[in-house]
Amino acid sequence: MMVTLDGTIVAVANPAIQKDLGASLADVQWITNGYLLALAVSLITAGKLGDRFGHRQTFLIGIAGFAVSSAAIGLSTGVELVIGFRVAQGLFGALLMPAALGLLRATFPAEKLNMAIGIWGMVIGASTAAGPIVGGLLVEHVNWQSVFFINVPVGIIALAFGLFILLDHRAENAPRSFDLPGILLLSGAMFSLIWALIKAAEWGWGDAKTLLFLAASVILFVLFAVWETKVSEPLIPLGMFRSVPLSAGTVLMVLMAFAFMGGLFFVTFYLQNVHGMSPVDSGLHLLPLTGMMIIGSPLAGAAITKVGPRLPLVSGMVATAVACFGMARLTPDTATLIMSIWFALLGLGLAPVMVGATEVIVGNAPLELSGVAGGLQQAAMQVGGSLGTAVLGAVMAGTVSDSFGDNWIKAQLPPLTPEQLDLAEKGVQVGIAPVPEGVPAEVAQAITTVAHDTFVSGMNTAFTVAGVVAVLAAVVACFTKRGDNAPAGAGAAHI
Repeated sequence: MMVTLDGTIVAVANPAIQKDLGASLADVQWITNGYLLALAVSLITAGKLGDRFGHRQTFLIGIAGFAVSSAAIGLSTGVELVIGFRVAQGLFGALLMPAALGLLRATFPAEKLNMAIGIWGMVIGASTAAGPIVGGLLVEHVNWQSVFFINVPVGIIALAFGLFILLDHRAENAPRSFDLPGILLLSGAMFSLIWALIKAAEWGWGDAKTLLFLAASVILFVLFAVWETKVSEPLIPLGMFRSVPLSAGTVLMVLMAFAFMGGLFFVTFYLQNVHGMSPVDSGLHLLPLTGMMIIGSPLAGAAITKVGPRLPLVSGMVATAVACFGMARLTPDTATLIMSIWFALLGLGLAPVMVGATEVIVGNAPLELSGVAGGLQQAAMQVGGSLGTAVLGAVMAGTVSDSFGDNWIKAQLPPLTPEQLDLAEKGVQVGIAPVPEGVPAEVAQAITTVAHDTFVSGMNTAFTVAGVVAVLAAVVACFTKRGDNAPAGAGAAHI
C-alpha cells in the first residue's frame, strides 16, 4: 500500500513542494523521476536479494527503510534533499514489492495462491484510489510534508505485523552467490531505457541523446544476455523464458501497463484542466475505475483458480480495449455518468489481468526464483507504464502540433508568433487554455474552446492507440496458462 500510494499521492503534492521550496520545474520532475528510476533499476536485483537472504528479511528492511526515508523527506528543507530521499524511497520500495510476491508465492498452495494475489491486487486498487483523494485533503488542510509523514505510522504497523506474522520461507536450492557483473549490466540497461523514455518528450524521439540512450540500453541488454549464459549462478537464468506462459505473462504485463498507465496519464489532465475539477474531485471521479479493481481483484482470483488464467486474461484485455475505444469518444462536455461507465469497465478489465498475469509469471518460475519473478513482474509494469506515457505523450504532442495552429486560425483568433505558438502548444498538451490576462470574455471563451477541443482530439487519438495495444495484449494472453510450479509453494521450508 505504501509504494502504490506514493506513486499517486506525490503528484498532488508537487505544486505545493515547488512553491514552498522554490523548486524549478526540472527539480519537481526529478522528485518523480528519481523515485521511478531507482525503483525500476533495482526491482530484479532486489528480488534476487530476497531469494538469497529470505523474503521476510528483505520485506521488513524495505518497510523500515521506506518509512524512514519518507520521514526524512517530510523533514527536508531543500529540494535536493527531497530528491535524494525520494531515490532512497525507490530503492527501499524495490525491496518491498518483489518480496511481497515472493512471500505469497512461498506461503500459499496452488489452490489458494490466486485468491491471495487477488487480495494483493485489491490493496493496490484501494491505495491507487486513495492517493489523489488523501493527497489532496492533506495538502489542502495540513501541508505537503504530511503526504510523506503518513507513511510512518503505516510503516510501523506493517513492521509490527510483519515481525510477528510473516514466516521465513527458503527454497532448498536457493542461490548462494551474486552475479555482480550481471547486476551492473542489467541496472545500466534498465537505467538507459527508462531515462530515454522519461526524457523523450523533452528531447524528441529523433534527438541524438534519446537515440544514444536507447542504443545503450539495447547494447547493455545484449551484453547482459550473453553474460548470463556464461555465469554459474546468473541473476536471471535465461532458461526461465523457455516457459512460453512466463514469457507471455511478462509481455502481457508490459502491454497492460502501457495501455493503463499511459492512458490514465491524460485522464487526470482531462478531469482537472478541461472539466476544471480539483485534485480531490478528480480522484472521486476515478473511483469507478479503482473501485472495480478493488471489487474485481478477489473475484478474478477465485475465477482464475476455477478455470485457469487464460479466459479471464483474454476477457480482461478485451474489456480494457473496449474501455479505451470508449474513452477515445470523450468530448470536453461528456457527462459524469458516461465517463464513469468507461472508467468502471476499464477497472473491471484490469483486475483479472493484474491478478492473472502476476500468477502466470510468479507461478511458472521455480520457487527459488520467486523473488526474481516478482521483480520481473514489477519491472515489466514500470517499463510498460514509462513506455505508454512516453509513446502516448508523443502521440498527443504530434496531434496538438498538427491541429492547434489550424484550429486557432479557423476560430479567427489574433495571430501568434512562432514562439507564442510553441508555448501555447505545450500548455494545450496537458489541457491548459493559453488565455492571456485582460482579454475580453468572448475571446477567452474562444481560446478555451480551441485549446480543449485540440487536447481532447489528441487524447482520443492516444486512447485509440492504447485500445489497439490492449487488443494485441488479448492475443498474447492466449499463450498463458496456470503456473507449472505453483504447487511447490505450499511445501516451502519455514526457517
